[in-house]
Amino acid sequence: MYIPPAFKDTELASIHETIRGARLANLVTSTSSGLLCTPLPLLLDEREGEHGVLYGHVAKANPQWREASVGEALAIFNGPDAYVTPSWYVSKREHGKVVPTWNYAAVHAYGHAEFFEDADRLYDVITRLTHLYEHPRAEAWAVTDAPADFIKAQLRGIVGLRMPISRIDAKRKMSQNRNEADRAGVVAGLAESDRESDRVVSKMIPL
Repeated sequence: MYIPPAFKDTELASIHETIRGARLANLVTSTSSGLLCTPLPLLLDEREGEHGVLYGHVAKANPQWREASVGEALAIFNGPDAYVTPSWYVSKREHGKVVPTWNYAAVHAYGHAEFFEDADRLYDVITRLTHLYEHPRAEAWAVTDAPADFIKAQLRGIVGLRMPISRIDAKRKMSQNRNEADRAGVVAGLAESDRESDRVVSKMIPL
């Protein structure tokens, strides 16, 4: 990922925030058959390793886990994004030398993907993933709500993923290259948008 210095995110807490907020990631591996990619939710365990460890699972029928990976795998996390019209810039009215752009946050996490079929480890991963997405709900569903035999059968159809993060490319492109007046115009414009993601981005732009 190309990252100009002004947009490089180096704060691990901020990077982890983007990872957690993305919810659905894309796992990319390079194999002798070519590139393989699977969209899947990933759990970040910040307590493990220097950068954290990612956990998830794929369908056993998915060939990605069987294909030997060449080098590191890549997990792509896309954060909030928004189109930015030059009409919001004060600079447009001053000299007109402005163009449209896009504000966004993204994290590319690299590491060697480790796949496993151990039932106890799989149960732990699905329990933690379920809790992550269910706990905000008033009536949260738990893995233990389903019959144990049913869950055991479901586990036979998936393969677990553990990916220690070895390095990270992180980018927050939030109009940092514009002057304060232009940034204020972008904040105001996005804040009035009907799109929730636009309003989220408006709060991420530094003033």
